[in-house]
Amino acid sequence: MFDLIIIGAGPAGISAAWEAQKAGLTYIVLEKGLIANTIYNYPIGLTVFSTPDELEFIEGDLRPVREKPTREELLSYYIRFVLEHDLNIRTEEEVIDVTRLEDSNFFIKTTKSNYKAKNILFAIGAMEYPKRLGVPGEDLPKVFHMFREPYPFVRKKVIVIGGGNSAGEAALFLAQEGAETTLAIFREDWENTDPKKGCIKYWVKQPLEAEIERGCLRVFFLKRVLGITEKEVLMEDEDGNLCSFENDYVFVLIGSEPNLDLLIKLGVKLRQSRNPKYGLVPFYSEETFETNVPGIYVAGHFTDEKHIAGAIKVPRKIIPAIVCKMAGESAVST
Repeated sequence: MFDLIIIGAGPAGISAAWEAQKAGLTYIVLEKGLIANTIYNYPIGLTVFSTPDELEFIEGDLRPVREKPTREELLSYYIRFVLEHDLNIRTEEEVIDVTRLEDSNFFIKTTKSNYKAKNILFAIGAMEYPKRLGVPGEDLPKVFHMFREPYPFVRKKVIVIGGGNSAGEAALFLAQEGAETTLAIFREDWENTDPKKGCIKYWVKQPLEAEIERGCLRVFFLKRVLGITEKEVLMEDEDGNLCSFENDYVFVLIGSEPNLDLLIKLGVKLRQSRNPKYGLVPFYSEETFETNVPGIYVAGHFTDEKHIAGAIKVPRKIIPAIVCKMAGESAVST
């Protein structure tokens, strides 16, 4: 019986493990992939847009070569932090079911074992659950929902569909490394400059504009995607004209969302995120991040604090709340 089981070993999960360990709680972190799996899935060589103070667990602990760390520097930092502090994290072990027991504790079934816990923190990332267009041909081998590196696509005709930073970064890397690249985007997304609405960050947008000037990137203002075939992509432009693009590969990068199935099964209520772009999130206390189901807590992509800085800070509220609650329960029982 653990005081706390943490599902997910990203920045939120690592932060929660560190805080739980310092607080003397018995805990375990269960991760279906690798340590910092979301960071691992970033494009190779990407410079992370956040500054070190927004990404580190201890002030001054992350020391990148430049002002902002690369994917590799950040991934190495998170892994090193886990190893140096001997955090109790089990990787490649997926949680497949969570059940509430009659004594208000929880039974957790994974691909490798079974556990019991008094409290559970859901800190699962969202990159493994990309949004889809829902059009014919989206399941063709030429279509990808995640971008890792540009080199297999040199001298290939590539269309990137999406309006956020991930789509912008992919289009930039592809254009810079010799792919014949088209970014298919809504005009309002291209012209958006509001970070709260998920705009393409200026340090990506400016190089994109430079690639357009060089003739290495084309921007297509679309209304909707109609379908994908082996050799073409059919889209409707903003004026309603049908356009067919000869094409080798397609990247559909229109965002992602967390898998809420386990939370729904437990009876956790949902609400619209404060940013409508992010869809539904669980109801939770702003002070403790506990949901309407006692003992079930959320962090990271399951909250409105989706960026790494918020994901790291939230467990600093959750763990003291759990400690306080358990101390109260202990006093009542005695």
